Amino acid sequence: MAENAEPTVPGAPTGGPAAPPRIVPWLVVYTVGRLAIAAALVLLLWWVGLDLWSGALFGLLLSMPVSYLLLRPSRERLTEGLAARSLARKQAKRDVDARLAGDES
Repeated sequence: MAENAEPTVPGAPTGGPAAPPRIVPWLVVYTVGRLAIAAALVLLLWWVGLDLWSGALFGLLLSMPVSYLLLRPSRERLTEGLAARSLARKQAKRDVDARLAGDES
């Protein structure tokens, strides 16, 4: 495998570049999920009997690994969408640079 091989942008059925996937819905799902898990853990720790600051602190700290485990599918979809968008932007930049240089291929 070549070291300098650039990843290619996936093609659309029409032959042009494929549109990058929408990332906003997955960003909203992931963000709301993180907030919901943190709120649930904080409320659970307050219900168990921890005081205000201890419950909030430990709830927020515990929400990090719990979110990492429970929100893996949405985090992976978000990462894939961001990577595809990045590839599409790099390809578009290369196309513009080539047109400006006069290499209309």
